[in-house]
Amino acid sequence: MFRSCFQFCRCRRTCPVFRTVLGLSVVAMIFSAAASGRADEQVKVLFIGKQPDHPFATHMYLHTGEMLGRCLKLSGSIETVVSDGWPKDATTLNDVDTIVLYMTPAAEFLLDGPHRAEFEAMMKRGVGLVTLHWASSVHQKNFDRLGSTWMGFLGGTWVSNVGLHTGKSPLRQLAPEHPICRGWEEYELHDEYYLNPTISEKATPIVQVMAADKPVVVGWAFERPDGGRAFGTTLGHYYRNFQREPFRRMIVNAILWTAKFDVSAEGARVELPADELALPEKPVQ
Repeated sequence: MFRSCFQFCRCRRTCPVFRTVLGLSVVAMIFSAAASGRADEQVKVLFIGKQPDHPFATHMYLHTGEMLGRCLKLSGSIETVVSDGWPKDATTLNDVDTIVLYMTPAAEFLLDGPHRAEFEAMMKRGVGLVTLHWASSVHQKNFDRLGSTWMGFLGGTWVSNVGLHTGKSPLRQLAPEHPICRGWEEYELHDEYYLNPTISEKATPIVQVMAADKPVVVGWAFERPDGGRAFGTTLGHYYRNFQREPFRRMIVNAILWTAKFDVSAEGARVELPADELALPEKPVQ
C-alpha cells in the first residue's frame, strides 16, 4: 500500500498516507534528538595539567589527561586538548565546553594567575569545570581571600593541607540517580583521602568514603547560577585507580555531564586496551 501510494500519487504532499508517514518520521527525529541531548554535537574538552611533582605512578597529571581524552572519544564527537599549564595559544580556548584540571591547587592557578580574566569569562559563558584530586584545593593561607570565589565556581573545595588519610574504603554513592553515578556500583578503593572538605549547601555530594573512622565526601556536583556545571573530587592520587573501569567511568561521566553531553543509562564507554591504560616508561633518575 505504502509503495503504491509513493509511486502513483501525483502529488505526495496531498497524499494522506505520505503525510502521515512524514509526520511520524519528523516526530521520531525530534524525540531521538531530545533523547540524545548533545550526543550528535561537537564537544570540546580542555585538560590542563603540569609536569610531575610527586613520586612516579602518583599525580600523573598529563598522562592521565591523555588517557581520559581517549576514553571521551568513545562517546561520540568529542575533541580533546591536553595542555601543560594554561594554553599559550588563546585560540585553544575557543568553543571549549568544559575544563578539566589535574594539577596543584587550582584555586591559586586560576585566580592568582595572569589568565584569571579568561577563566572567569569562560565561567560566565557557562563552561563546565572539573577538578581532580589536588586541583580541587586552595592553600590554607589563601582560603579567606580566594575561598568564596573559588567555591562559587566549583561548589566546594579542600583546604590544603587540613588532613590526609591513606587506606582502603568502599566508595559509596550518595546520589545514585545522578548521571555521574551511572554504570558503576560501590567497590573498594585504596587512595589518599583529603579530610574535612568544605562543600557548599548548594552542591550535591556524590561519593563518600570512610577515612580516619569517619565518613568523608570525596566528590560533589554543582550547578552554577550562570548555567555552568562543576564536579570536584579529591580522589585520584594513584594512577592505578584510573586504570580501574568503574573509577574511569565515574570521572568520564562527570566530564560529560559538565559539558552538558548526554550520559547514557549504562554510563560512558571507557574500555581501552591495556597498552593505552599503562603507565609511561619510568624516567631514569
